[in-house]
Amino acid sequence: MKNAYLTQETQATYATDANLYEINAMTEQFYVGIDQDNNEGLTHLGRIVRDAWVFGILPETETCTGWSGAQMQTLYEKVHAAWEPYAHLPSRLPDDLRERHTRLYTLAIENAKKKGWDTELKDDD
Repeated sequence: MKNAYLTQETQATYATDANLYEINAMTEQFYVGIDQDNNEGLTHLGRIVRDAWVFGILPETETCTGWSGAQMQTLYEKVHAAWEPYAHLPSRLPDDLRERHTRLYTLAIENAKKKGWDTELKDDD
């Protein structure tokens, strides 16, 4: 994954191990969207978006492309509150939500593996 840093004249994409952001001249960070995130969005921010889909907080067509850190924080708080009755465990979700969770995460994991995502932990993980 390429790391590109912003110059005064241009916007660029900055990649970290966990998330992708666009950086503007004011150094405010914006989420690139679950569809452009690392490992099919199997990152901290990607999971927030995917869980928002599970709970119907966002439609599955919403990728959150261009969302600010403040918007992502607000979404995180909504998703966190939605998980609380289920102790943040997919196994405790009602059947319809558990099935949606399984479908969304299974698809993401399968696609990430097809693109080379290695799920094995290394010594430095």
